[in-house]
Amino acid sequence: MQPPVTGPPAAAADAVPRAAAIMRGWHALGDGVSPLSNGSGRPLARTIKLVLDPLVIRPVQNPHLAGYSLTATAASELIERIVDAGDTLRATAAWFVLLKAARRTLGITDGNPQEKYFQRSFELARTHGAPDPEIAESTATDAVQEIAQVGGQNLMTRIREIVHDSIEADRLHGELVDAWNARRPTANAVADAETLIFDVLDACGTNAVPDVARLIDTRAGSAAASALELSGGARALGLTALERPTMPELGTNASKRSLPLPFDRSVFERLFAVLSGSTSVEIDLSADEVLSDEILRTAQAWQLADEESRTIMMLGVEASHALEPVALLRPSNAHRLLNGRWEREAYVRRVRRLPADVSGVPPAIRDDVRSVRQGYLRRLWVRLHGRELRGLSTSAGELWNTLDGALRSVVMDQRHRLKIAIGRGDEVSI
Repeated sequence: MQPPVTGPPAAAADAVPRAAAIMRGWHALGDGVSPLSNGSGRPLARTIKLVLDPLVIRPVQNPHLAGYSLTATAASELIERIVDAGDTLRATAAWFVLLKAARRTLGITDGNPQEKYFQRSFELARTHGAPDPEIAESTATDAVQEIAQVGGQNLMTRIREIVHDSIEADRLHGELVDAWNARRPTANAVADAETLIFDVLDACGTNAVPDVARLIDTRAGSAAASALELSGGARALGLTALERPTMPELGTNASKRSLPLPFDRSVFERLFAVLSGSTSVEIDLSADEVLSDEILRTAQAWQLADEESRTIMMLGVEASHALEPVALLRPSNAHRLLNGRWEREAYVRRVRRLPADVSGVPPAIRDDVRSVRQGYLRRLWVRLHGRELRGLSTSAGELWNTLDGALRSVVMDQRHRLKIAIGRGDEVSI
């Protein structure tokens, strides 16, 4: 005899998917927000990320509006917040159209317009309301020029001009060849490097200040880079798809959606990844100097210029063993803390302990969980490279935040992708 079919618990029956509530509020705004919408009329992912969440819904201040599913009362409040902001959001869409037009007129091509202009468009909407035809064009032009200057746009534009000039490109290619021909074998590790590394990692996350200076002085980070030259060494760490790192191309174009692995990027792609973002980049060097410095950096240990950065990469390689499924015999405090952060994620536990067909985790994220160590080290390298390019250093007191922050960033990205999958209605069970 079949058991009776029962309905869901009352709490579950009343739950409203957050994405559905956002969509209901959005549809109530009409066609005026179409520049901020996708082809099916839903708000773009960047609209939610850059405008609705931080500026309208404010889930940090309103945690009851932040979950994947909401109570009926919370869903009504979220919808009301979007509807109440309707005039501002429609004005935001109108300003965004004007900023994109000004961008085209000024010949600016770097960066994603949504990332660069969504929040400024909202700011203009709050300040000016709907665009006034008498001042809208000049206001939009001024905003685009200001964003370009603050975001390193002028520097990136000059770099692009240089690499597209055949004479300059030949000169820079010569610098690349010279730099790679001048590479020297890295020194052997000091005798007590293993003990020093453990002591530094064991001090991470405690009140003690890690003695990173001793490791830097011994050039242990540079010595550790010798493993990258072994067959498959750098590939095992997720830094290249090749058997061994090779001299990069100079390059003339780049796309953030299809950047190669760190060591496989052209010189132009490496600079583009840092300078074309929406955040402020202040560099007191000319475009020629930035290119020459980057060329030299590609030929050095870890393809990083500073021993401090190389030491942190070496420490990251050691600490990231905590992300592997096999327990360490002698974990440091950094190992324990990283493993604790990683194991706290429900989707990570499911991927590790359940067969793929019952884990409820999308295949792409399952793959990322299994290769998290490589993803973590890529994120760490990108951060260190960006800090070098900006002329920033990492103090001993900031070491743990740097190591932990790279994993935190990986986890946040994976959570976001899970959230999108749930919003699309994919079968996800976490």
